[in-house]
Amino acid sequence: ENEDSAPKTEPADQLVDSLESSSSQSGSQIGSLVSAGTTEDSKEAGALEDREVAEQEEKLPDQIQSLKEESVVRITNYHVPQGAGDIVMIQSDHTGAVDILSAELETADLLGEQRKAQPPPLAPPTMWTTEKTKEFKAKMGKEKNGRMVVKRGEVVTVRVPTHPDGKCICWEFATDDYDIGFGVYFDWTTVTSTAITVQVSESSDEEDEEEEEEIEGLAPVGDVERGSKSYLRNRYGEIMPVYRRNSHREVQAGSHEYPGEGIYLLKFDNSYSLLRNKTLFFHVYYTS
Repeated sequence: ENEDSAPKTEPADQLVDSLESSSSQSGSQIGSLVSAGTTEDSKEAGALEDREVAEQEEKLPDQIQSLKEESVVRITNYHVPQGAGDIVMIQSDHTGAVDILSAELETADLLGEQRKAQPPPLAPPTMWTTEKTKEFKAKMGKEKNGRMVVKRGEVVTVRVPTHPDGKCICWEFATDDYDIGFGVYFDWTTVTSTAITVQVSESSDEEDEEEEEEIEGLAPVGDVERGSKSYLRNRYGEIMPVYRRNSHREVQAGSHEYPGEGIYLLKFDNSYSLLRNKTLFFHVYYTS
């Protein structure tokens, strides 16, 4: 029985051993196949990445060059203005291009010639007084145009053009019994005549309206602000504002050096007086 059973068990042991060896062999084959496949995939992926990197490296110089050219073009087209002033940057939603504008230049373009027409500041006058009131009145009373009456509520403007032979204007004035307002202004305009003229207005407001009507034609054609005070006042400069002077006690005198070609406006203001007329004695001349 033992001999009979032994031969029967041997094939079973051999079968198990053969199965284990075959399974190990098949596992090793599968492992080798998987590892081989993985190696091939990694090699292909590495080769693909190498090709992409090479292509990117080839394109990179072209992109850098195109960016350089684009930056040069933008700098050429949108040059940043030099100097003081606000900078306005406008970026397009479609192209992304940036426009650089100067707010100061834009404002200058909008104002046009009006901004250039603003006159320079004027120097203050030299003023003094003398006590020889009676002598001055007696002398001016004999002159043809040395005496006038400034009525209540009136403003008298003596317009004195600059003289080609002169460099300085001088004035002297006095009044009887009461004071009077006095101021000096300058009209930057071309002188066509050296004649001295006198303009009388009922009040300072009416005088402003007359001046606006006088130079209304100088406003640009088609300008919406034609005749506006802000534009008209560009012609005028203030040398000395109107103040009440004690011209009934002392002779008021002064001088001013020519700032250029134009017309001096000597204003004698009695608009504040509701009852009294003022007798004015005055003398205006130029010196070289």
